[in-house]
Amino acid sequence: MREPADAAVLQVLELRATLLAAIRRFFIGRDFIEVETPAIVPSPGLDLHLSAFEVRSTAGEPVGWLATSPEYQMKRLLSAGAKRIFQLCRSYRGEERGRHHEREFTMLEWYRANATSEEVIGDTEELVAFVTSALHQPAPEVQPPWQRITVDEALQLHAHLTLDSLSDDDERFFRVWAEEVQPRLGDERPVIVTDWPASMASLAQLKGNGMADRFEAFFRGVELCNGFGELTDATEQRRRFERDQAERDAAGVPVYPIDERFMEDLERGMPPSGGNALGVDRLLMLLIGAPSIQAVMPFPEERL
Repeated sequence: MREPADAAVLQVLELRATLLAAIRRFFIGRDFIEVETPAIVPSPGLDLHLSAFEVRSTAGEPVGWLATSPEYQMKRLLSAGAKRIFQLCRSYRGEERGRHHEREFTMLEWYRANATSEEVIGDTEELVAFVTSALHQPAPEVQPPWQRITVDEALQLHAHLTLDSLSDDDERFFRVWAEEVQPRLGDERPVIVTDWPASMASLAQLKGNGMADRFEAFFRGVELCNGFGELTDATEQRRRFERDQAERDAAGVPVYPIDERFMEDLERGMPPSGGNALGVDRLLMLLIGAPSIQAVMPFPEERL
């Protein structure tokens, strides 16, 4: 005889189903196409802080890595002519641990050709308000527009430091940000943080003021998403990838290859675009007031 189902697990299943259905309604209602891209990819990303799972064949031959994000393949679809695309998928990061991290988690990414980062920020604000309503959560604080603040303003407000004072020390920047700034962001309502240093541009273009066209949203001290006005210059993107590889090598961590087919499509031409990557588990956790993302997963790692 089977044991009775755990009521908490059933509630999680219902909440997640409601959230995922609402996300799909939101994007389909705005003329986005839902896409699927591979879970096993030739490069999992080159950011210094990413740790990927290598995949090998039964004969022991390396065949790729589990995707840390579907970004490269989704951008290849933009180069192929797609205009508005979104994806709900599992993503995998080897060193992700803690209340707000799991090594396997659900990611929402979307991209809009011929759109700016400001338009994608608008998508983000409207999406969160839409799904909050679908979950029947009384949360007027998520209604747009959200508060805006630059990285420099956030540092001055919460750490009494300027960005210039940290510009030559990324390690100190990340420590100050994690310990003094981020926990205080979005206490009352979500906040959009813009104007990140150029050294942290990753796959974002640079703005006229020399800062990265990148934004992150924070709510109750938790990073919810990371979006870009996307870089379309293949020469600059290769330069950044090679720099990232050198930094990984210097740090003694695995050096992943450059995704050459992504580069080929970027060279062929990708339209000016905006995109965003949002943590679905974190979103649900925040909207229902759960203590951790593990509390909104039917099978977090600790339960396997």
